[in-house]
Amino acid sequence: MSTALDYTAPQSEDQTKINMDNMYRWTRHFYDLSRKYFLLGRDQMIDALDIKDGEHVCEIGCGTARNLIQIACKYPGGVYYGLDASEEMLKTAQTNLEHAQMENKISLKQAYSQSFDPAELFGLEEPLNKIVFSYALSIIPPWHESLDHALKLLPSGGQIHIVDFGSQDELPEGFRNFLFWWLKKFHVYYKPEILSYLKQMEIEKKGSLEVQSLFRGYAYRAIFIKA
Repeated sequence: MSTALDYTAPQSEDQTKINMDNMYRWTRHFYDLSRKYFLLGRDQMIDALDIKDGEHVCEIGCGTARNLIQIACKYPGGVYYGLDASEEMLKTAQTNLEHAQMENKISLKQAYSQSFDPAELFGLEEPLNKIVFSYALSIIPPWHESLDHALKLLPSGGQIHIVDFGSQDELPEGFRNFLFWWLKKFHVYYKPEILSYLKQMEIEKKGSLEVQSLFRGYAYRAIFIKA
C-alpha cells in the first residue's frame, strides 16, 4: 500500500525538489488561471513594495513568475530575481518571461529558500534589498529557517514582504473548513505560527513589523523591516 508524502515533515532539499516537481509537472500549465481566484492580496503586496531604482528584489517560491512580471512592470528601475524549488515550475516561468519580453530583466534559478546564496546563484556583489514570499511560506516546510535566512541576507533597512492565507475568522465557518480541507490536498497549510514568529522577532528587536488583514481575514500582508 502506498503512503501519502508528509510535506510538513523535515525533508532533504533533493526530496523537496522531487516533491515539488511531481506536484507541478502538470498543474503548472493552468496554475495562474486557477490560482487567481484564491491567491488574493498579491496585488496589494506589490503596491506596498515601493521599489526604488537600482534595488535588488528576490521572490522566493516565484512559481510561474506572475508576480515578478507585474512587479517589474510597476517598478521598471528595480533589478529582479526569482527562485523556486521546482524545475518544472521554472519551465513555465521562463516561458512567461519570454512572452513578456522580460527574460533579460528577471533572472530565475532553481534553489531553496533556507539555503540559497544570492552571490553564487545570481552573481550579486551587493545585498538584496527586498525579499518576497507570496503564498510560499504556507507550502514551505522549513518556513522558520527560510525567514531566518532571508533576514540574514538583508542589510539594515532591508525588507521581507509576505502575503499568505489568514485565519478566515471573519468568514463563515463552513467556508473556512472547506478551504483548509481543500488546501491540504495541495500540501498548503495555514500557519498562524508564522505571524507569531515575526512578532517575536520584533520583540527581540531584530526589526519592525507591519501586518494588515485582508478580505475579512482571508489573507494577510506583512512587512518586516530589518533593524
